[in-house]
Amino acid sequence: MPQPQPRPQNPVAPYAVIGVGMAAVSSASILISLARLEGVPALAIAALRMALASVVAAPLALIRARREFRAAPWRDRVLAICSGALLAMHFGFWISSFDYTSVMSSVVFVSTNPLFVGLASWLLLRERLGSGTILGVVVGAVGGALVGLGDLSHSGMASIRGDGLSLLGALSASGYLLIGRRLRGRMSITLYVGIAYTVAAVCLLALLLVLRTPLAGYSARGYLWVALLAAGPQLLGHTSYNWALKYLSATFVTVTLLVEPIGATLLAIPILGQTPRAMGLVGGIVILAGIFLTARAEAMGRRV
Repeated sequence: MPQPQPRPQNPVAPYAVIGVGMAAVSSASILISLARLEGVPALAIAALRMALASVVAAPLALIRARREFRAAPWRDRVLAICSGALLAMHFGFWISSFDYTSVMSSVVFVSTNPLFVGLASWLLLRERLGSGTILGVVVGAVGGALVGLGDLSHSGMASIRGDGLSLLGALSASGYLLIGRRLRGRMSITLYVGIAYTVAAVCLLALLLVLRTPLAGYSARGYLWVALLAAGPQLLGHTSYNWALKYLSATFVTVTLLVEPIGATLLAIPILGQTPRAMGLVGGIVILAGIFLTARAEAMGRRV
């Protein structure tokens, strides 16, 4: 049986928070690219991003949610730990993809998770997907495919490895968001992100030790980009999405992530000098249409 979906006091608040999250995560790929240009390895970027985020999230959880953690069922604790492990896999795979494919392709393929989340929500969480939601997911996915095809036509087979890593990042992000959707109905945002972000940081730091990838010795500018990545896309962006998961379906939340390719494209023009191609622009419009259709279906469903 699907869990009941809580209603916020202000019905507009979840959508406003999602808007803030979309603006924040849109800068992630740009900041990652800038850090890579400074010579910071992909896994080091992922580990530092989560380590810096956990430095903020973990103390807050210890101070404000200690009693909640003690009272939480052990299954919820395990699920939160699994969510953090999936988050680590997401960033490990996705950020590594930047070594093999373009920013556009990487962001587009990692944004395919609405397909995985929609299917898993139906199969595992027994959430009913209305025709409007399904249509929005399909339209958004088509828009993502158009953006990706336009970029791949200029990159060739060399980007296949990176695209595969991005898809693995999408799969792991889907699991992360689905667990968050399940837990956020009964776990505070402070405790949830405190556990998930800390576990993700520990997993990535352990992987760096195994692979003997250093965390020190990079330029001050490289560390600056990573710090901004932790503050904006992670603490502001991801935390906004995790907060909204208590009130909105996982499918809707992941469809809104499809706006990231558009934001990344617009930022890449002045910062990285990457001009979007015609097919990319068309795909961006289609993605926005998919988000609109899903948002409308979600709002109509909540009024029933």
